[in-house]
Amino acid sequence: MHADLHLHTFFSDGTFSPEEVVRRAKLLGLRAISLTDHDTMEGCERAAVACAEAGIEFIPGSELTAEYNDHELHLLGYHLDAQHPRLRGEMAKFQQVRQDRIREMVARINQLGIPLAVDDVFALANCRSPGRPHVARALVEGEFCGSLDEAFERFLRKGKPAWVPKFKMSAVEAIQLVHDAGGMAVLAHPGINKSDEFIPALVEAGLDGIECFHTKHSTSLSQRYLEAAEKYNLLVTGGSDCHGLSKGKPIIGTVRVPYACVERLRAKMFERAANAGLLLAKLPTPAA
Repeated sequence: MHADLHLHTFFSDGTFSPEEVVRRAKLLGLRAISLTDHDTMEGCERAAVACAEAGIEFIPGSELTAEYNDHELHLLGYHLDAQHPRLRGEMAKFQQVRQDRIREMVARINQLGIPLAVDDVFALANCRSPGRPHVARALVEGEFCGSLDEAFERFLRKGKPAWVPKFKMSAVEAIQLVHDAGGMAVLAHPGINKSDEFIPALVEAGLDGIECFHTKHSTSLSQRYLEAAEKYNLLVTGGSDCHGLSKGKPIIGTVRVPYACVERLRAKMFERAANAGLLLAKLPTPAA
């Protein structure tokens, strides 16, 4: 029994609908999944319905961009309450910043003599949380670039002419936001963001877990983070970070996270709720 706890849909920078993600998860025999779209939970309700029909346990989540000591890192929030007022308000701010960032990127591309229309980017994205991949896809569809890789190398990577810095909430604030919304805060793919040195401080700030298993974590990296999780008494999670077809072949299910990780995540939620005297009536029950 396995899970994939890091999945994106077309509500951020993926290409699959929530229903398509669930369909593929069912074909792969996954027992549990989580949607972790960037700065949004819009796809979670549809995914929950599809998972209920497919007999798959669903964990509502999101991926937040944060920073610690001017270093970018990503936090995954699991078991979030999508209706929590503060979470909804902060996500609305994040989404507006993302849209403004797209406008600035396109303006910089226009200054280079390339007539990419910002409306074309937003039409292609068709979501509230657009990102650089949408600009790259619009450049390819407009025949201004021959591939997504070319678009990033010429314009969109850090240090390139159209790169625009992201807005980043402090990691301490992001962890608190996740907790306020009833969720568990997990450090995403630390091997990519090279955030090992910050783990002790994040634990002090309330970090609940580490994404030990990821498509870009080698076996040795995964082992390093498993050891860190044991050292700091953190939950272990993982996932494919599948973005549908936007990054080539779909990779959903290629990182097969033991279902025991889902059970521990749920148990920690109940433990925290009990300590706080709360009743978590909306927590998912295990799939049959």
